[in-house]
Amino acid sequence: LLAIVKMAFLQARTRTAAAGRTSTASRRNITIKATATQTAGTVRVDRNENFGKLRAGYLFPEIARRRKAHQDAHPDAKIISLGIGDTTEPLPKAIADAMAKAAAGLATREGYSGYGAEQGQGPLREALAQHFYPGLRSADEIFVSDGSKCDIARIQMMFGSKPTVAVQDPSYPVYVDTSVMMGMTGDYNGTGFDNIEYMVCNPSNNFFPDLTKAKRTDIIFFCSPNNPTGAAATRKQLTELVAFAKKNGSILVYDAAYALYISNPECPKTIYEIPGAEEVAIETCSFSKYAGFTGVRLGWTVVPKALKYANGHPVHTDWNRVMTTCFNGASNIAQAGGLACLQPAGLKEMNDLVAFYKENATILRKAFEEMGFKVYGGADAPYVWVGFPGKASWDVFAEILEKCNIVTTPGSGFGPAGEGFVRASAFGSRENILEAVRRFKAAFGGQKH
Repeated sequence: LLAIVKMAFLQARTRTAAAGRTSTASRRNITIKATATQTAGTVRVDRNENFGKLRAGYLFPEIARRRKAHQDAHPDAKIISLGIGDTTEPLPKAIADAMAKAAAGLATREGYSGYGAEQGQGPLREALAQHFYPGLRSADEIFVSDGSKCDIARIQMMFGSKPTVAVQDPSYPVYVDTSVMMGMTGDYNGTGFDNIEYMVCNPSNNFFPDLTKAKRTDIIFFCSPNNPTGAAATRKQLTELVAFAKKNGSILVYDAAYALYISNPECPKTIYEIPGAEEVAIETCSFSKYAGFTGVRLGWTVVPKALKYANGHPVHTDWNRVMTTCFNGASNIAQAGGLACLQPAGLKEMNDLVAFYKENATILRKAFEEMGFKVYGGADAPYVWVGFPGKASWDVFAEILEKCNIVTTPGSGFGPAGEGFVRASAFGSRENILEAVRRFKAAFGGQKH
């Protein structure tokens, strides 16, 4: 760089001498450009080229970065986060007590346990089957894990790089990003990734894709209730989806992480309520948003034995191999908490917690409607999807952060069809939710939307 500066200085002085005189203003206009290059590493291992396709960063760390920058610029600002869907309320007492007892037991000869079954403890698998899948799935089809997000990555590893992929648009970014990492996609094209089938879900189609226009893919990722739109698919719609998967010979990866928030009796809480789904669908779920286990980490994935690859090999067998090879089982303390969730006292506390967040969602939805916004979700999900027509989502995110000191999530971060929307999360204390409503109304209440 010093050499470049010196050369530029000498060239400038030569031009000045040749011209006889040069004004001070013209000398100030000299621009020096230097291109920074990465220093080669010691190893001779090429980077996985698929990671080079990813955008600058995963959505939520990028939001956290922008929040920090805003906080640094406004040290006294009291920021309220309605962005990342992280639970805020304390763990229910009966559930926390069960984990405390399990942890204390590890300090005794009688209560100590080491490695357990990678598939999960038998009593927990039985309880999950009885509570969430009565008469639909057996306990040995349920694999306990450290959460749905981790399982989605492991599912992708099991499928490998060759399958083609379809996703709802908008949808949880992990479906797309793991597909990119695995090499299932082409390059980023400015709005999305080549070789991914984006199934648009917007107000015009009631947030359910037009399957008559969707291309056949090997894998279909589908989340209901949807993150971020909050839309829950009806029995009729899911029957259509299962039929579509069967017709095309596709595997449906069904994310039911928010199923407990469903109030509408026309919206199934598991894909296995749909006849024939066991032949085409894997379902993944989690205690994260049910019992506040975002930090505890406990989920499960259901792989029916009836689900088979084209050559007749059971997917269940391969999934069992993945879990026994790449996973040592969920924490025994967390599993004690999960089992407590499914006992009478824990079930009541868990349902009360879900009801609390659902009320938060109702408060947010009502507030945006009173301000004249077009609002979706918030009835069967803990997310409210707010339209800002004609505005870029990241611009709206920045405007809300600047005017209200509130963090939301830009809709475009969930896919091309999310542009023009922001997601507001209902995960927050009641005090913060009410304060957020006050700030929103102060900033946006008098505008036309």
